Amino acid sequence: MTDDAIAPREHLTDWLRDAHAMEQQAEAMLKAMAQRLEHYPDLHSRVVEHLGETRWQREQLEGCLTRLGSSPSTVKDITGKLMAFGESVVAMMASDEVVKGAMAGYVFEHMEIASYTVLIKAADTAGDLQTKGVCEQIIKQEAAMAEWLLQHLPATTSNFLSRSARPGVEAKV
Repeated sequence: MTDDAIAPREHLTDWLRDAHAMEQQAEAMLKAMAQRLEHYPDLHSRVVEHLGETRWQREQLEGCLTRLGSSPSTVKDITGKLMAFGESVVAMMASDEVVKGAMAGYVFEHMEIASYTVLIKAADTAGDLQTKGVCEQIIKQEAAMAEWLLQHLPATTSNFLSRSARPGVEAKV
């Protein structure tokens, strides 16, 4: 190994820190969305359910990092939380917040799926079967949420369009 070579385990640890920050960002976004969804009960229920899954995922990632002799990155976690806060503020200003939020959630889930795909391969290459197993569990939850959002996007859109066409009816959340 040359001086500038990086072992797979080091990449795995760094990418686990990234995933932890990503889950903290997801947790903040989901929490903000759940607090605002009044008129979309199906979406609200699924967001609350996925918020619980996201908290579990974050805890699992913390366990993986601890087992590898590391810890989450405070800087990455704070940056993720700030980004989530900014996204929530911008979304609140949009008259079609619920539709854009569902679309953004779908895109975010796919970013998470890509991240866990990388982590599964990195953990396998580093010989960390426990982390690989955790990431395989998480990716199933992320894929299920992405699929749910995709399947319910037409109904959410229809509900939004119906509500926004009626005078005096709140449609955005």
